Amino acid sequence: MPSLETYVINLDGSNDRLQAISKRLSDFGVAFERVSAVDGRKLDLSTLPDYDPDRAERYMGRSLVGGEIGCYRSHLKVAERFLASDARYALVLEDDALPLCNPVELLERALPDLEAADPHWRLINIGNNKLKIATSLKRYGVGGHDCELVAAHYFPMTTSAIVWSREGARLFIEEHGKIFAPVDNYFRYWLTRTGHGYSFWPAPVTTTEATSQILSGAGHARKTNKRKWYYGLAKQLRLFQDKLIAWKQKKRFGVSAGGD
Repeated sequence: MPSLETYVINLDGSNDRLQAISKRLSDFGVAFERVSAVDGRKLDLSTLPDYDPDRAERYMGRSLVGGEIGCYRSHLKVAERFLASDARYALVLEDDALPLCNPVELLERALPDLEAADPHWRLINIGNNKLKIATSLKRYGVGGHDCELVAAHYFPMTTSAIVWSREGARLFIEEHGKIFAPVDNYFRYWLTRTGHGYSFWPAPVTTTEATSQILSGAGHARKTNKRKWYYGLAKQLRLFQDKLIAWKQKKRFGVSAGGD
């Protein structure tokens, strides 16, 4: 069984972006499988059976855009592709990911330690730009980049670079019901409550800061799409609840990290 499979999410027609990330990964000797992104710009949100606009408005304070649905479905698609393989782990990169070191080398060193600390781990965010409410586990140095593996009780945002365990990918698919948040918000919601989410800090992968084509959506800006009058209140409530849960998880961590 191959230990780690690498996937790159890339929108059909985005050849320049595919060539760019191909070059970045080939510099580290990393082979990958391209996965065609779901183009949310072509979706009619009013007809989607797995989108819950009412819950999205309650939780996010706004409706979602097609690009966000497309990005969410793209990550579901990659998780399904991974589970159909024989690989034990999956490194998933969006095509604007910019590795600062060889991510496969880092993971080959860190994953055995993580398996020993928490055999039920689900997801690692290796492209986060912020980290709050975490527990340090072990430090690594790869290619001049020093970073620390941490238990991310308040799971970081962004999905430019993530790593699945088979159990995590399976649960992501099995528990998928109705989309009510962008996929990065959902991962925070999910893993802050269940635990078993991890990260590296400083992040070993950043982004090129190119505008995301996967997230583009029908002329609507992501941050301003149909905001409700209570948008600010919904956001503050969401952040407060997640941080409160994360602090509780941090206190329990070490006692239950290896449990179910």
